[in-house]
Amino acid sequence: MSDMSDPHKPGLARNLPLIGIALVALIGAFTLRDYLSFQTLADNRESLLAYRDANYGSTVIIFVLAYALVVAFSLPGATVMTLTGGFLFATFPGALFNMTAATLGAIGIFMAARWGLGEKLSEKMDSSDGTVKKIKDGIDENQWSMLFLMRLVPVVPFFVANLVPALVGVSLQRFAITTFLGIIPGAVVFTSVGAGLGEVFDRGETPNLGIIFEPQIILPILGLCVLAALPIMLKAVRGKKGL
Repeated sequence: MSDMSDPHKPGLARNLPLIGIALVALIGAFTLRDYLSFQTLADNRESLLAYRDANYGSTVIIFVLAYALVVAFSLPGATVMTLTGGFLFATFPGALFNMTAATLGAIGIFMAARWGLGEKLSEKMDSSDGTVKKIKDGIDENQWSMLFLMRLVPVVPFFVANLVPALVGVSLQRFAITTFLGIIPGAVVFTSVGAGLGEVFDRGETPNLGIIFEPQIILPILGLCVLAALPIMLKAVRGKKGL
């Protein structure tokens, strides 16, 4: 059986998954924006709820697969999908379904990037000297903290947090664990917003996505960021003091 990570595979073959993702993302940006929207959800909410009530199990499977594909191919509408998870399944188990789908999609991008570029780039960084090697070593020494930080900080794009670990040689297991756990705060917040979409639609309004930056939400998340960064800060202090 062939090894997907074989460094001797032709460059084009290794990069086909990334090329495919980029093409689908480009096409989706122009063709799906009007479909994966709040208005589409509002227009179809009765039929969606009726289907869920009649086919709960298949609704969960279809939703998780659709959400994972949206993330894996970087299609527009990931936020709408998160809200839909809350709208269809309530805050719980909606948040669990959202986190599972987002993690599966993230793994898809991660694997495509690692197969195409990650291993070669990681090897080059390991064999290089100077600043590049120091950056790579710094990331390797603090992988858990860095991965959690990328997930917890609200301003880091999800796509970036999927690509960077693949390019610096992070293991799939570590990537999957930190992704699933690191997106919990944001997933719970936006899923809870989705759980109240029925009332929002009844009023003819749009959901308040800025809620994550309100003090009662953002401060606990920033506190988690500090905890995630604490090992990095302690290592830096000990290094300076020669401890």
